[in-house]
Amino acid sequence: MHKWLVGLLLAVLGLMQYHLWLGNGGWQDLQQVEKRVAIQEADNGPLRERNARLAAEVTDLKTGLDAIEERARSDMGMVRTDEQFFWVPGVAIENELIGIHAGMVSQPGALVSPEHQGSDE
Repeated sequence: MHKWLVGLLLAVLGLMQYHLWLGNGGWQDLQQVEKRVAIQEADNGPLRERNARLAAEVTDLKTGLDAIEERARSDMGMVRTDEQFFWVPGVAIENELIGIHAGMVSQPGALVSPEHQGSDE
């Protein structure tokens, strides 16, 4: 009887060890999940930095006009009325900016007539 009880306890202990090391939700699954978490954290790092930059830009756009002016200058090629725009031939400029704002370039104080806005003079 005593040997049978020890054998049964060893079998239960072996079964529990199997589930601990190799079973569903065991040690191997934990290692795999930890690897996936590490990979995802590495992928999320640049995204967190991008989100922080975007959040700072949104805050800046909401609070000040400097960021709006900078965005208008860089993205849309806009100039103020008291500035002069000089186009240097041979210098690469984004085609979108040339096409969109070609009619807006003029001498300070001069008005551009509607028939000259789209022309290539």
